[in-house]
Parts: sequence; structure tokens; C-alpha cells
Amino acid sequence: MSALKLRLPPNDGPVLSVVDMHTGGEPLRIVLSGAPVPEGKTVLEKRRWLRDNMDWARRMLMLEPRGHRDMYGALLVPSEEAEAHLGALFLHNDGYSTMCGHAIIALGRFALDYGLVEPQGPETAVNINCPCGLVRAHVAWSEGRSGRVRFHSVPAFTLCTDVTVDVPGYGEVIVDIAYGGAFYAFVSAERFGLDVCTSKTRDLVDAAAAVTDAVKAQVKISHPHSEDLAFLYGTILTDGKDGYSEEPTANICVFGDSQFQVDRSPTGSGVTARIALQYHKGLIQLEQTRTFKSATTSTLFTGKAVQETTCGEHKAVIVEVAGHAYYTGTASFVLESDDPLKDGFMLK
Repeated sequence: MSALKLRLPPNDGPVLSVVDMHTGGEPLRIVLSGAPVPEGKTVLEKRRWLRDNMDWARRMLMLEPRGHRDMYGALLVPSEEAEAHLGALFLHNDGYSTMCGHAIIALGRFALDYGLVEPQGPETAVNINCPCGLVRAHVAWSEGRSGRVRFHSVPAFTLCTDVTVDVPGYGEVIVDIAYGGAFYAFVSAERFGLDVCTSKTRDLVDAAAAVTDAVKAQVKISHPHSEDLAFLYGTILTDGKDGYSEEPTANICVFGDSQFQVDRSPTGSGVTARIALQYHKGLIQLEQTRTFKSATTSTLFTGKAVQETTCGEHKAVIVEVAGHAYYTGTASFVLESDDPLKDGFMLK
């Protein structure tokens, strides 16, 4: 039998071409072509326009039958920042995040490999404008191949510490809240009688989701620069090892508003926020590198505070996070107008 000639079937709807990658096991579906360019002067305005006018693209690529509950995506857009090489909007099963560290690591490689940025020597700068601000990535380049990526975050800070919230089913829980491009609540898994590395994922998710709902209901989140950034993105359960150590510390991030997702990676923006929190508490110093282990895949990111700064009235730090991303495939997805499931679905 002769080889089949691959082609797309006749179709009356949009066709979106993508490149799939993963960072520490966390997927990233990058839109290559087929999506309209969101309107807006800034990347943050484009995020709002995408949410209000083009949500079909998120549902098409993130949800079943083309995606799954824990799919994650990136749409590249023009940036208003003169220093930026590209802008990026981040998609997930329930909406649009303001920052995504695992996506930055993947997009750094992608930018070089797909010709968006010309490789320059052993390490190439790739500046990515995100809804939270400009993130500066540095991509290793050797013998024609991209490699490890490190990035410098937007100013990261601690919003509040030792906040008591009433969590239904668990009682009073003391949490810290910190920002690494998105806001996270932090609490040790031990508070729930759990271990981030050995307990059932379902139990960890239930505890983290309950904390997220409680914090959203009981704590006002504010950001000095934009109300669009002032929301709790998720909860990170930790192993409680917050002091400086050369041993890895593990955590699991559960994020999203209602359809909670589990990050397979150590979570780039979460590592950023956790470093800012540890620095705020005096548990680490500038340039002290900590290693963070994913509780689900045992993959590693490193993080360190590299510079003191401010964010509005908050004392803040610039955090460097590093990790590896890998390609998994390419695809073209079609949407037929008479498909009864064209809007996507998610099995609960």
C-alpha cells in the first residue's frame, strides 16, 4: 500500500495550527496560525479582548475533544513594549492567566527555533511581554540547538503573611499570599495531614481548591498597578521546607477559578512568588539558589532572588527561575460548524 498523502478534510470553520511542548511535564500548546490578532493597545488589554471576544479559540484548543482538563496554551501577540521581542497571552481550561513561568521557558526555546529571535552566542536574550509585564528570558544555544532557559521575573512581592481563613471542611487555616506575576496562597500540606509527594493527588487538590475558594471569599487581593492583576490564581501546597537548603523542596500548585488544574511542573510563577515570600521572611538571601521539585513529576526548577526592587508600596525582588522545555509535536485543528461539540467540553 502506498503512503497516504496527508491533507486537511473539507472544512467550513477555522483551522488553528499549533506546536506542542512541555516544561517539567506541564503542557504548552503554542498557536502558530489561524487565530485572529486580539485588539488592544497593551498586552493586558489584548488579554481582556481575547476573553470577551475570542473565547472560542481557547475552548477549541484547551478543552476536549482536542485538549484536556490540564491543557495549557499560549497565543503570541504584538507587544507595545519597545524592548520586547514578542507578546504572549496564556490560556487554560477556565480562562486566562497573567503570567506563566513554564510557558516562558518553552517560549524561549520556541522563539529561537522558529526564527522569532536570532541566536547570539552561548546564551540569547528573549524578552517576552506578558499581561503582568516584561519578562526577560535567556536561552542557552549550542551547536545549533536551544537548551536550558532562565528568566528574570517582574517584581515579585509578599502581599500578606499569617492570614487566618475559615476553610469549610478543614477549619481555620493560616496562609501566606505572594505575587510572582500572579497571586498564590501558600500553606504546608502538613496542615491537612498530607504529604505533597506521597499523598493522593485528589486529596491534595481538594485541600488546595478549598483554600483558594476560602481566600477569594475572605481576603481582598490588590495589585498596585492594575485591577486586572488583582486576583488569586491558585494555592500552592508545600512540604514546609522554606529555609535555605541545598536539598530540593517540593510543592504542588492547584490553579484556576472553578475547573481546578494541577501543574505538573514546579510552577514558574509559583516558584517566583515562593522565593519572594522566603526572601520577605528572611529565610533566604540574594543569590542563594533553591531547587524546587514538582510533587507530580519530580522535575526540577531552580530559583533565586537576584535584585531588590519595589512594586508600588511593596518591597519586591526580581527572581530568576530556570528549567528545561521539550517539543512533543505539531498539529492542525479544525472546527466544523455543524459539530454539536464544537464549543468544547470538559468531563467532570
